[in-house]
Amino acid sequence: MKKILSVLIVVVLAASCSAITSKIIKHKSMDDFSKGKTKDTVINSRGNIMLAGATQVLTEDFNNVWIINSIVQTKDGSIYLGTSPNGQIYRCKDGKIECIYDPLPQTNEPNEPNKPNKPNEPNKPNEPNEPNKPNEPNKPDKPKGGIAKKHLQNLHVFRLVLDSSGKVLAGISGDKCRLIRFDGKNFETLFEPNETSYVFAIELDKKGNIFVGTGPKGKIWRLDSKGKNPQLIYTCKDKNVLCLAIDSAGILYAGTDTRGIIYKIEPDKKTASVLYDSNEDEITDLLLDGKGCLYAAATSYKSIKAQLKDVPEAKPFAPGRPEGKNEEEPSEESSDTGGISLKIANTGPDNKPAESGEPPASLKRDNQSSASHIYKVDPNGFVTDIFSKTAVFFALYMQNDKLFVGTGNKARVFSINPQTEIETLVYEDQTASQITDIIGSGGNIYFCTANPPKLILLKSKYAAKGSFESALIDAAQPAKWGKLQLDADIPDKTKVLLSARSGNVDDVNDTTFSGWTEPIKITTPIDLIIPLGRFCQYKLILEGSEDSTPVIREVAAAFVIPNLAPKVTKITVAKADKKENPGTLKIDFDAEDENGDQLIYKIDFRKTGRSGWIELKDELDKPTFDWNSRTVEDGIYEIRVTASDELSNDQSTKLTGSRISDPVTIDNTAPVIEKHNLQVSNTKAVLDLKIKDQYSVIESLSYTIDSNEKWISTLPKDGIFDTTEEDFTITITDLKPGRHVLAIRVSDVETNTMYKTFDVDIK
Repeated sequence: MKKILSVLIVVVLAASCSAITSKIIKHKSMDDFSKGKTKDTVINSRGNIMLAGATQVLTEDFNNVWIINSIVQTKDGSIYLGTSPNGQIYRCKDGKIECIYDPLPQTNEPNEPNKPNKPNEPNKPNEPNEPNKPNEPNKPDKPKGGIAKKHLQNLHVFRLVLDSSGKVLAGISGDKCRLIRFDGKNFETLFEPNETSYVFAIELDKKGNIFVGTGPKGKIWRLDSKGKNPQLIYTCKDKNVLCLAIDSAGILYAGTDTRGIIYKIEPDKKTASVLYDSNEDEITDLLLDGKGCLYAAATSYKSIKAQLKDVPEAKPFAPGRPEGKNEEEPSEESSDTGGISLKIANTGPDNKPAESGEPPASLKRDNQSSASHIYKVDPNGFVTDIFSKTAVFFALYMQNDKLFVGTGNKARVFSINPQTEIETLVYEDQTASQITDIIGSGGNIYFCTANPPKLILLKSKYAAKGSFESALIDAAQPAKWGKLQLDADIPDKTKVLLSARSGNVDDVNDTTFSGWTEPIKITTPIDLIIPLGRFCQYKLILEGSEDSTPVIREVAAAFVIPNLAPKVTKITVAKADKKENPGTLKIDFDAEDENGDQLIYKIDFRKTGRSGWIELKDELDKPTFDWNSRTVEDGIYEIRVTASDELSNDQSTKLTGSRISDPVTIDNTAPVIEKHNLQVSNTKAVLDLKIKDQYSVIESLSYTIDSNEKWISTLPKDGIFDTTEEDFTITITDLKPGRHVLAIRVSDVETNTMYKTFDVDIK
């Protein structure tokens, strides 16, 4: 039975200084934890830290191989690997690796082998550091004598599968493209498609028929189960068919490049329709689950550039969880094994720290314009976007309703559970560039890498030990650090240890940081026995067994800092509704206090050019105020807002902070006529006007004759209202004999309006 420990954080306050306040910083989301550093631990999208699956590098001893493109496992446990750039096939069994297929003749010339490029160096001519683009194959380097150098060939094995009898099928791409089969001793060529340089995809239906997707002509072929009787069943408009999938009814799905199209093909009828047109450039892999749903990895070319630029998040992980879905943390299962459950006491609203550093791209949500996506297409053709990441997607694999995705150009494996909406970074390789293929066997997962090539086993059992180092927690000032608490489940035979350090520099690598404290086993809240410092960093060390792991859901750290002055961060002054509240200015402002003190405000004003401030409002408890500006003369004014924390402090420790607004014009006076000249001739009257306003732009002038309700608008002589002075000419013709009244109406941009009439006598 679990012991539930609820412990309040004890914060030491200075006895004589009530201005010192405490803060509790919580880390509990993926974004919080992803700013830190993991080693043999994983963080899922619900913000849970656990031990990662144990990994083992099975082999990385290859000769002149830079890329493993595809892997397949036979019944005897052998794993076959298709490679580039020389189109070799290797077999790994019982920890031994051997090359079983080498399509190139050995050169007799004593040429020194060319060394492959380092992963971070730019590609040298004829020395590719990544797979050749389908439309731009690298030309092989031919030395004297016409025999190609073995180390610089354009030969690739992009796809390996097992045929219906369990034999290995391999697609050889390059100058001589072909489909070959290995019977355990020898290779035989089954098919050499015409007008084809690349075999990207091989798939079998339930009858054992073999389907081959090729490029650069976009052709799809079908062979019978024995590898005979090839038939061209469809030619796509796109150049390359990158992946294939076949459902139980024999419907073939094909993913292509350039346009990112998923085709739905009926092989017997040799007809096709478009199932889905993605917004991405390539459909790099397709996978069908047991429920008839199709998963598609759609990769955007922008992902490569965006990943290198470290694109920020576009959206946070949605809070909550789907109703009725089981969580993926092992805590429920671990409850039967005893152990302890740690809880964090309620501390009220969360205080967010000013943490340094950007989260690594591995767990960032992505800018959608540059992200690649995993799409789920249900049997009715409805498409759902279930995962996006700024990465290149290479491979899909499903195990126990959990989808695994291999990515580049940072070699990572993600798992996605569409039912629970939980995403997890399950593996990250610090040296390789791509995860190119994933397969499974007996609960374990195998995957291969490129640049450099490795074959890796991800076990279903947990790693024995792992750690998590947080990002720096910034107290903004040198602080005394209190206790650290966990919300966690720690089963029997597992434990979590804590180590911490502090410093005053926003750099985890700075040598002035204190040393890591000796790890302490966590069973209750632990005192952070570290020197005073602005920054704190904690390290959690997780130890588990093969079948159980601690699960950490939340971390809370406490600190105390001296009283800091409040800050007024923003002031805006705007005119209120001119019709309902003429002359009213709406003053809004934002203020903050790093101690969380209660604030009150004072508002003062002054006319520009004057030194003294006039109090407008004191002891204001809301960050807004309406000012009737008609109580002051027209002019240009400044407004000062002062925030005080006196309600949370005594007279000796209270502090204030102020901010002055941008100049604001108060104009409650209508424009005036500075000059006018009225001339009457026969039935015509011409009125010249010079209109002036002291502060505001003239906005309109209109006139009417003899109190006619229809006002006629007039433009200034220069054709535009744009200054405080404007000249106008009003011309009225066809006036009847007798006396007339010419009325004008002039307004400025503040809607201050002036009316004036002129008598006009027509003889």
